[in-house]
Amino acid sequence: MTTQQPFLVLPTRSRYAPDEPVVVEVRNPVVGTLTVRHLGAVIATAPCAGAGLVELGLLPPGGYGIELTCPDGAAARTAVLVTASPRARLRYGFVASYAPDKDVDAVLDLVRALHLDAVQLYDWAYRHADLVGGGEQYVDALDQPIALSTVRRLVAGLDAVGSEALGYAAVYAVGNGEWDRWSHRAVLRADGSPWSLGDFLQLVDPAAPDWQQHLVADLQASVSAVGLHGFHLDQYGFPRRAQLTDGRPVDLAHSFRSLVEAVRTGLPDARLVFNNVNDFPTWATADAPQDAVYVEVWPPHTTLDSLARVVTRARAAGQGRPVVIAAYQHVYDTAPVEAADRATALTMATLFSHGATQLLAGESGHVLVDPYYVRNRAADPSTLDLLHRWYDFLVEHDELLLDPRAVEVTGAWVGTYNESLDVSYPGAPTSDDAVAGCVWRRVVEVDGRLVMHLINLTGQVDTEWDAPRAAPADPGPGTLRVRRAGAAVPRVLVADPDREGHLVPVEVALDGEDATATLPPFRTWQMVVIDLDGVR
Repeated sequence: MTTQQPFLVLPTRSRYAPDEPVVVEVRNPVVGTLTVRHLGAVIATAPCAGAGLVELGLLPPGGYGIELTCPDGAAARTAVLVTASPRARLRYGFVASYAPDKDVDAVLDLVRALHLDAVQLYDWAYRHADLVGGGEQYVDALDQPIALSTVRRLVAGLDAVGSEALGYAAVYAVGNGEWDRWSHRAVLRADGSPWSLGDFLQLVDPAAPDWQQHLVADLQASVSAVGLHGFHLDQYGFPRRAQLTDGRPVDLAHSFRSLVEAVRTGLPDARLVFNNVNDFPTWATADAPQDAVYVEVWPPHTTLDSLARVVTRARAAGQGRPVVIAAYQHVYDTAPVEAADRATALTMATLFSHGATQLLAGESGHVLVDPYYVRNRAADPSTLDLLHRWYDFLVEHDELLLDPRAVEVTGAWVGTYNESLDVSYPGAPTSDDAVAGCVWRRVVEVDGRLVMHLINLTGQVDTEWDAPRAAPADPGPGTLRVRRAGAAVPRVLVADPDREGHLVPVEVALDGEDATATLPPFRTWQMVVIDLDGVR
């Protein structure tokens, strides 16, 4: 992975169990000190005497930041997550090429650097309705070369670094070569022709019993052939309603749920992720027996506010399952990288602060700019550095960002009626919504703490997430005011993925029943943690 850091520190795994020692790899021959932090507090240090592995011992469940500092002031950072529930989160990546000579180690470096705990193996199969019928080497339906030996190396490598390989499988697509066998299960348009994708795939009813039996058997055969840990179950977002060949109407929302249930029955231990294309049909599938709520967004979900609403609905419907948004940053193909990086930062700030992650990064350092993942884009060093910093931040503050018990409390705390908590700036107004020219501020309660998210939309003319973004303006220092809970002095900490990267306490002053603090300047996203009861 390309980076601008003077040296690189990588965890050996994308996640650790509580009974697994945490080990990091130092890639360059440097001498320094490794510092481990949990929610801003230093909990351990260890010497680094050069390149190699450094064991940090057992750590309790939680997210940790790790910083390597040298006497000359050089520093590098990483993070680790320790969890007893390995599928409680989904930090998702992708692979879309499987040539015999593929450099799998480069993929694993990215997985470790960004802490990706699952990777979608996109278009790895022989045909949509015949996943492993092509032998050991073949070209897929769109003429991409595939070697199953490479797929196996990817699966084994991901397993070794604590990540899982999910094979792409379309749940209702049949190619022209297999259509005669399945045409009786077609879903039909108003003119009686089958619904199709382009001129090479036709669609069948996912709930048809013989189709479900075939698909589940094909998925089981795939696990046997290459060892996949699970499947990414894809659809195309259409049709929503259709007619079957016998004239009966069909509601695809019900059919998709039936399909997920059938796959779970046939593969009880697999990690399953179903694609709710443009939020269809999240309401019917979010609580189905799968391991995440995954939504691929398209218009009208074009603004930061619309992303936030999709996440909020998905979290409510998913009953604690992790939420992943496939928000492809097409902007990298149309704008200078600096403007595209700013768009990605605002997208990540919105998703991470609302408790979701983004499918964006994969291969050995590429980003998704197209729904056909083969057309991905090699990321510039600035983009890789951005992703590295922000994914470290996400993992280090996992308990504050991705806890499914986190609840939105903005309307109960801020505003003139409540007068319990707010922030103000000399150079910009604040808003409860994503409004151009404002600081977008929200308050979430997590495990008794108040967490205020501040996203800087000053300098922007709109809030489109997939459009070039201007450099943010400076709203000036923030003044935080909070109503005290009795005599205790509240504790206030701030964190910013583009500054220190970890929580730092700020000075708190008392003003009658209130406490005030001056927040440091920030560029894109600042997280403010408020412990009303003081030091824990």
